Amino acid sequence: MVLDTRRSGPDLVSLMPVLFVLIWSTGFVVARLGMPHAPPMTFLCWRYALSIAGLVLWVWWARAPWPSSRQAWLHLAVTGVLLQAGYLGGVWSAVKMGLSAGTTALIVCLQPVLTAIFLEWHGGRGRVRPLQWIGLACGLAGVVVVVWDKLGLGEAHAVNLGLAVLALLSITAGTLYQKRHVGPTDVRSAGVVQMGAALFVSLPLALMEHEPVVWHPEMVTALAWSVLALTMGASSLLYLLIQRGAAMKVASLFYLVPPCTALMAWALFGEPLSWGLLVGLTLAAVGVSLVQRSA
Repeated sequence: MVLDTRRSGPDLVSLMPVLFVLIWSTGFVVARLGMPHAPPMTFLCWRYALSIAGLVLWVWWARAPWPSSRQAWLHLAVTGVLLQAGYLGGVWSAVKMGLSAGTTALIVCLQPVLTAIFLEWHGGRGRVRPLQWIGLACGLAGVVVVVWDKLGLGEAHAVNLGLAVLALLSITAGTLYQKRHVGPTDVRSAGVVQMGAALFVSLPLALMEHEPVVWHPEMVTALAWSVLALTMGASSLLYLLIQRGAAMKVASLFYLVPPCTALMAWALFGEPLSWGLLVGLTLAAVGVSLVQRSA
């Protein structure tokens, strides 16, 4: 890992989860901002292509090393398909089909539950502590409360919920796969490989979309933020956090994303803060607190 956080002191390391949550939360809001002006897969292909260009320049300027083996390239490509194409494709398509940014974030934040179940099943009983299970249950209850509230409003239906679940499964699998198979690699060159794999998978789907891209200022803003802040910022932070931390601890950070997303969506788009949403957000926050405390 060339971006060595150990040289930056403990303050930067402790701030990495906070920065990740804040920046990652904007991804759902940016989807809400950009989707009226472009089809989802076309937007994401633009994002991947511009991200590749920016990361290649960064690698060249910093003389960062490339992955050293063909196997390393393959593992990075798999994580790129899961963490970028599968996750982002599901999120942006769900938002395009009417699911709010806050609800989409809440569904995706079920990742800690799936991670815990996998760790117990694959690693044997006792990998997840009792207090962590209580925290996971609180987070799951929060998601159920909010999604039930949204179903009553007619916002959620089988298709957009299915796309959000696809995003959830993709990011869970991608996190576990990277933790198991991807060794220490420079985050910038790794990003080029991951974005390239995501573009390769997403481009055929984008070519099937017939809706034109409208280069509205909101569209340009969403694309610029997606490349500079989300890809080079949040995605790089997620890569570093997975390398440095336990899978359960990293996954539990996603419980903090929905409260931030809901507040941003309320402030920018007027998405309502109903009592059901507030109760769900509170349960989610309690859940991540318990998981982090026992980790």
